Amino acid sequence: MKAIQYYGPKDIRFEEVSVKPPQEGEVVVKVMSALTCGTDVKTYRRGHPVLIKEVPSGFGHEFSGIIEKVGRNVEGFKVGDRVVAANSAPCGKCFYCRHEEYNLCENLDLLNGAYAQYITVPARIVKKNMLILPNDMSFDRAAFCEPLANVVHGAHRTEIKEGQSVGIIGIGPIGLMFARIAKLMGARVIVAGRNPIKLQMAEDFAHADEIVDLKKYPNPEKIFKDFSDENKGLDVAIECVGLPEIWEQIFNCVRPGGTVHFFGGCKSGSKVSFDTTKMHYGDIKMLSVFHHTPKYFRKAFEYIASGEVEVEKLITDTLPLEKVEFAMQQHIDGNAIKFLIKPWM
Repeated sequence: MKAIQYYGPKDIRFEEVSVKPPQEGEVVVKVMSALTCGTDVKTYRRGHPVLIKEVPSGFGHEFSGIIEKVGRNVEGFKVGDRVVAANSAPCGKCFYCRHEEYNLCENLDLLNGAYAQYITVPARIVKKNMLILPNDMSFDRAAFCEPLANVVHGAHRTEIKEGQSVGIIGIGPIGLMFARIAKLMGARVIVAGRNPIKLQMAEDFAHADEIVDLKKYPNPEKIFKDFSDENKGLDVAIECVGLPEIWEQIFNCVRPGGTVHFFGGCKSGSKVSFDTTKMHYGDIKMLSVFHHTPKYFRKAFEYIASGEVEVEKLITDTLPLEKVEFAMQQHIDGNAIKFLIKPWM
């Protein structure tokens, strides 16, 4: 098959590789739609200690397709089924799984290889985190289940409530999806970003109540506070950039008694500092949610199936498999939200 192989930072190659035959419990999926992701862009630029454990490696992790082959003892799926699979599944047995913290599973192997004509899905994912698509759900929309699952997990763990003021800095696809989910949960949403494509999408896709262009207002703290009830500060502030300085900045936008969610992952070894007086005496809740769980993968699936989250609006363009490196560079240059990759173009 044709596939993108990851060899190291800024070294990905379009190659012919063998399709891994399905072992017991596994399935081979013919990839019909794959999506570029901010995590893939970070990995392309600087590697990833969790996502890529050895090289060369398959690359890409958001996909949907058609089951091409099934291994022994696969239950509930057959050749020809239209499916979407997550990029991981918890073991159910380790310390964290026993505490129902499935996203922290000690045996959480992350599946890569969506930028390819076929992908072999491990047995545990087949059993716990693969779903059959309804007839009216396109492959393109279904491929959004994994990224949206991360956001739904984060939004629900943040406990966003109806009528709350929610501010988001960073409106890449994750920030935009956070804004949309927060709106669906009944919040009043203000977002801040720099990219004109994403600022427009904050209106067209997320339906944010207020949109702040950080090129005009580089420090949105006052605007965020003005947006909040009685100018006290945001009920919920969410960071979706992954830069230490933005973590520190958004901390100053939340009100006493509010919640700060640091969703954007910073570079390994990054340090931040906060005013402990404001944090302690302000009774501020701070959290950072990683990844998704089978529960939230299914909730994301439901949001997409219902049409409440029109994920297809986030697609900037459709590209063939050999253009993945071009897509990575377009993301780096700020010219895209998400590319739809079609391995059979």
